[in-house]
Amino acid sequence: MPDVDHFSDSDESFHSFDDDEPSLPQAEAVYDRGRTGRRRSSASKGDLPTKPAVERFAPEEEASMLAESNSLKGSANQLFGKGSFENAIQTYDKALSSCPNYLDYEIAVLRSNIAACHLKLSEWKGAVESAEKGINCLERLEPLPRPKPKGQSKDGMADDEADESKVIEEVDDDLADRIENLQKSGRTLDEVRKLQVKLLMRRAKAKTEVGGWASLQGADEDYKTLLSPAMLPILSPTDRRQIVEAAQRLGPKLNEAKDNEMAEMMGKLKGLGNSILKPFGMSTENFQFVKDEKTGGYSMNFQQNAGR
Repeated sequence: MPDVDHFSDSDESFHSFDDDEPSLPQAEAVYDRGRTGRRRSSASKGDLPTKPAVERFAPEEEASMLAESNSLKGSANQLFGKGSFENAIQTYDKALSSCPNYLDYEIAVLRSNIAACHLKLSEWKGAVESAEKGINCLERLEPLPRPKPKGQSKDGMADDEADESKVIEEVDDDLADRIENLQKSGRTLDEVRKLQVKLLMRRAKAKTEVGGWASLQGADEDYKTLLSPAMLPILSPTDRRQIVEAAQRLGPKLNEAKDNEMAEMMGKLKGLGNSILKPFGMSTENFQFVKDEKTGGYSMNFQQNAGR
């Protein structure tokens, strides 16, 4: 039973802590400082460099650090419930400092909680950064699904052809590492996916509020990931409804931001072009671009006396 179920948000379930993990490391840390696992390299002189192995703390020491981290996290949860979001962030940061940096799931939960605090404070960029770090952390346990472009699979086959020839993923070193990390974490794939859902929802919400074409595109990608076949079974009915509605509201904003930024860019290019053409007695008005509705491309026509 999660220890923060009583913290709910009347407007956005994106902010709630109802999925954050219980007794064991269930937080989400926003900052990268804190106690770390000792690292050692297995590469010998003359060998190709290999990824450094993480030497875990002794079980007793790790358990003590987790207990301290969980205690601080509990205090931060209480501060969140009282609406003291800035103090909650500081306390979550302390919880992170007590958590070994190789405990990816626990760190990701802390990062998710801090992202929720930033959302409450309308600190959109802080929320994006915190959620981003949590998502990256979980990549070491299970990567997010990467949607392929429609119409063709990565090997060149059509989608339906690729579906018929589903090939089992080869167990390479990276996959083997993820399987081992997931086993060591003591978490299930379902738990990891649920936390990824929460982090993606919070990041998408924050990116939408940041605005601008790039951020809105990022939010759109997050919603598409959430509604992908790999993630859909994880969504609760409420989350699925909210995601679909948020994605629908995002569409017009994304198109408007794209048009505005394209217009701004064209205006700057026009100004630059006029400064270059002026010595020759010409301006950008001499060049007209005509869109080909069939292809979407443009052709350019030159008119000597345009604008005169």
